[in-house]
Amino acid sequence: MRISTLTIFNQSVGSLNQQQSRFNDVSMQIASGRRVVNPSDDPQAASRAVGVSQSLAVTEQYADSRVSARNSLSQGESVLNSVSDAITSAKTLLVQASNGTLSDADRQSVASELRGTYETLLGQANATDGNGTYLFGGYSDSSAPFIKGDDGAVEYVGDSEVRRQRIDASRLMEVSDSGQAIFQSVPSGAGHVATAEQDNAGSVTFSGPQIVDDEALEAGQSYTINFAGDEASGFSYEVLNDDGDRVDDGAYSPGEDGMRIAFDGLSMKLDGQPVAGDSIAVNPADQGNTDLFTTLENAISVLENPSGTEAGQAALANTLGTSMRELDNSLDNVLTVRASMGARLNELDVVDGVSGNRTLNYEQTLSDLVDLDYAEAISEYSLRQVGLQASQQTFANMKGMSLFQYL
Repeated sequence: MRISTLTIFNQSVGSLNQQQSRFNDVSMQIASGRRVVNPSDDPQAASRAVGVSQSLAVTEQYADSRVSARNSLSQGESVLNSVSDAITSAKTLLVQASNGTLSDADRQSVASELRGTYETLLGQANATDGNGTYLFGGYSDSSAPFIKGDDGAVEYVGDSEVRRQRIDASRLMEVSDSGQAIFQSVPSGAGHVATAEQDNAGSVTFSGPQIVDDEALEAGQSYTINFAGDEASGFSYEVLNDDGDRVDDGAYSPGEDGMRIAFDGLSMKLDGQPVAGDSIAVNPADQGNTDLFTTLENAISVLENPSGTEAGQAALANTLGTSMRELDNSLDNVLTVRASMGARLNELDVVDGVSGNRTLNYEQTLSDLVDLDYAEAISEYSLRQVGLQASQQTFANMKGMSLFQYL
């Protein structure tokens, strides 16, 4: 059998190319630090690595989403902290204004300071995150959620829904709260609030109501206290519920410390001289005025327009008393929302911890699949280098083996 020179050259070149290719593959693995550089290196590991890489990318996206959610909640919680301080300041001013020794000028000064607090709260209700996004407008976050109408009253024009963001595969979190739920709501179980009718001509004042019997309390029931009679024959009162049924009545004759009446688990203290037709409404807190701005507007109005009459003084005392009760409810509501934001921030920390462990597991799995064992790779590199050098030397020796050299 004869072996031609062409065959020898072709086989030698093929062997050289094969050794060079294997040497280059190992060199590329060492340079990249990866055992699987191309899918053909280990098809099964490459396929599994694609799935793990996708899961890792999704986990990182959720991590970015949590950063955004944390920023939004942190800014909202910070604003609500300022809102709480402002409401507390307003309550302090109303307590000050309730002092009977103050003059009308003093009360107007308090009203001026209270209006400043009012404007501060309005600004906080329209707070943004620094990028022009309003914090408390729900999904309508591109425009101010609270605006002043032509009559000067503040109106909520934002969205009642709250923005939600997916922070993990199985968790869709609320990353903001509606301004309506913060500034125009009261917490459940806030009790009852009494309000004197604006057209009352008498000087009756009240305090309360307080809950004295939980079992007798009619949930969601509203009441109206009506006064009748005159000075000659004496005055009487009756308490009617929503259905118009009388739940209490009697003669109205307050002594030096006033007169206390009780009905359906509630108790109120009344004082002053009524006029027939005067009335006082007693409503569950969530059925009466729940608007923080309306509360402040009512208080400012009565302080800016004082009246020296007994009826005017009664209206002042009743309005301030009602406003303080409503401010307490508003503060409780703000604190409840703030606590909810804090709980969500804590939840983000917990999810971050779980996600961090998951990321480590994915990275370890990915490393086991495609990362390079340098000790093994360097050993193989040396082996391939020796094989390549041997092939080159063999070819160099064989190419000189020709009979033509001896002719």
